[in-house]
Amino acid sequence: MVNDALLKAVEDELDGAHCRLRFADDVEARFEADTQRQRSRNMVLAGVISAIIYCLFLINDYSFRPEAFATAVQLRMGVMLPFGLSVLWWVYRGVSPVLRETLMASTVVVATVVSCLIFAKSVAPYSYLDVFSFGLILLVGNIVYSLRFSYACASSAASIVIILAFVLPYEPMPVEAKRLAIFTIIAMGIFSLVANYRFELSERTSYLHVLKEKIRAGYYLKDNQKLSQLSITDPLTNLANRRQFDTVLPVRWKEAIDKGMCMGLMVIDIDHFKAYNDFYGHPQGDICLQQVAKAMHDNSRDADLVVRLGGEEFVVLMVNASSEATNVAAERIRASIEALRIPNFGVSHQAYITVSVGVAVLSPTDDLTPTDLLSTADRALYEAKRQGRNVIRMANLAGSPSDGDAAGDLGRLSR
Repeated sequence: MVNDALLKAVEDELDGAHCRLRFADDVEARFEADTQRQRSRNMVLAGVISAIIYCLFLINDYSFRPEAFATAVQLRMGVMLPFGLSVLWWVYRGVSPVLRETLMASTVVVATVVSCLIFAKSVAPYSYLDVFSFGLILLVGNIVYSLRFSYACASSAASIVIILAFVLPYEPMPVEAKRLAIFTIIAMGIFSLVANYRFELSERTSYLHVLKEKIRAGYYLKDNQKLSQLSITDPLTNLANRRQFDTVLPVRWKEAIDKGMCMGLMVIDIDHFKAYNDFYGHPQGDICLQQVAKAMHDNSRDADLVVRLGGEEFVVLMVNASSEATNVAAERIRASIEALRIPNFGVSHQAYITVSVGVAVLSPTDDLTPTDLLSTADRALYEAKRQGRNVIRMANLAGSPSDGDAAGDLGRLSR
């Protein structure tokens, strides 16, 4: 099963190398599918906040380099902002994991280039102090965006190379300041990458544990459903059992009252089943019960509840059923079982397995109870047995079989 394979793959990942930031292909695909939507939203939110703060650095540009302020506005508002918002829009709309990480990493690199261009454009005193803030760009990519580690490494390395390319030849900046700034930026890059690695490792490990518990919970739910089904199913015939009947009957009774519908109930008993069991033995008796149960099920409506009450006694509960429709359904079941031609030599060499059926149909009211329906059908069954078996008797509410509706002469078994 798919869940079995996935559970094994998850357990293998948990038992395997704990420092890897890449799962096996099937688990990696599941990981990306489960986390992509929320990750994209988080990245977009982080990107919007970062874009606002990046543009607010115009205040610093105006203070430190008024002669290059126009250039700073053009680069920050005219280049970086449109590029960044476009990337965020694509990510928000949904792109592949690889493209998502690439696009977000590109904003880090482009932001570095723009910042370096603004820095290089100015020769105002102390404007080179901006270089010490360039490490914030690395923090955004590695911590705020929390890029996947490989993309964080690539964008950080590219950004540091770009910064070196602009800072080293910048003459107004003292060598000592350059050395300190470069050391600070590299240190910030390394520290933030360490944190990024730990974040992703923690995220992946937590995901594996959660996924493992979800799969196990699915198994528990499935097992509970099986147990619940077993508790309301007769194990021999796979029909509903008495517990399910006692649960369903009051519910359907209430529904019938609310909707003004009639309910029909057949109580069915296999004729001379004790003689069959005594002659053939209980294992063969179980096979007989299974055959009879299947015939009942196959000749009932999907909406009907076919129940084995116990032993050789069954009931069929029908909703929205008229007297005529219930009687026809009962005859169909009786005839189908007789047509099985299961010999019953325990009675005679000419005898076959048959059933007697007691039928009751009534319109539920608040003055009646579901027990009234069952007891009425049971009395009709008694009358069918008294009249010679292999017959159907339709009863009224008072419990006396209705001669007009009775099918007492249907398929009477010759004794």
